[in-house]
Amino acid sequence: MQAIVNELYGSPDVLQLREVDRPQVTDTGVLVRVLATPITSGDMHLLAGTIFAIRLYWGIFKPRRKILGWTASGVVEAVGDRVTDLQVGDEVVGEPANGGAWAEYVVIPADRVVAKPAALSHAEAASIPVGALTALQGLRDKGGIQRGHSVLINGASGGVGMFAVQLAQHFGATVTATCSAAKQDYVRSLGADEVIDYRASDFTECDERYDLVLDLVGDRPVAACKRTLTPTGTYVCLAGAPMRTLRVALFGGKRMVAMVAKPNREDLAFLMGLIESGDMRTVIDREFPFRELPGAMRYYLAGEAQGKVVVTL
Repeated sequence: MQAIVNELYGSPDVLQLREVDRPQVTDTGVLVRVLATPITSGDMHLLAGTIFAIRLYWGIFKPRRKILGWTASGVVEAVGDRVTDLQVGDEVVGEPANGGAWAEYVVIPADRVVAKPAALSHAEAASIPVGALTALQGLRDKGGIQRGHSVLINGASGGVGMFAVQLAQHFGATVTATCSAAKQDYVRSLGADEVIDYRASDFTECDERYDLVLDLVGDRPVAACKRTLTPTGTYVCLAGAPMRTLRVALFGGKRMVAMVAKPNREDLAFLMGLIESGDMRTVIDREFPFRELPGAMRYYLAGEAQGKVVVTL
């Protein structure tokens, strides 16, 4: 099969189209013929390898796994012996456990796979899981969002922020969002009640206090972020330097928490249900053909996209 491979850490220039062996389905997994896969911030960090903590996990000097890609939408080609609720020919979307979606085929654990909504294209379906799942678990599970809460989303125009704004509205919160001036209309279209241009105003220096701050950028001091909270408010850190995240996790207490999303079928099904009902939507900025995946990564890194960047096969 064909795959986009990175033998080295670096820029999108290190990515190469190669012939590699097709993965073998596991007992508890499904082999999916990939029809669409998005570019994510996780791909960006793993490709660059500039964060040492990532290299400890992914390989010190060069990547242990050569194929990135953390979400795939496609068609089931084979099922494992212990998989009983999926069959060949099913259209599905899911999250591989160790990347690998930048290829014609990928194996995904069955408990990370859900049926693709019939009304969605594969590109639309692929754009949902990583970002929406992270937003959901950050707001609901770590942030304890409730109807009537005042929520600030720092970095609302990105792949997670796009869904965070909509989910916060779905849960009945009032949403303040930060983004660049060029993306303010886009973020308002997602449902933000107020939008702050982060280049013109620092949300940590404003008088407003929030029941929940979902930080998708990590560009402000932790102590300053804490001062933006109401007496019972919660700060959820989803981005920033590893030491910042570690500091929040170890010393933040109950009101300052860091998290990593945990893919699971129940949450994916919930999100797909919101899409089907019209309570949430996905936005695709641009689609690229598979052979142009390095170009898709360059476009993503430029930071101008309003919505998801998706590669189709």
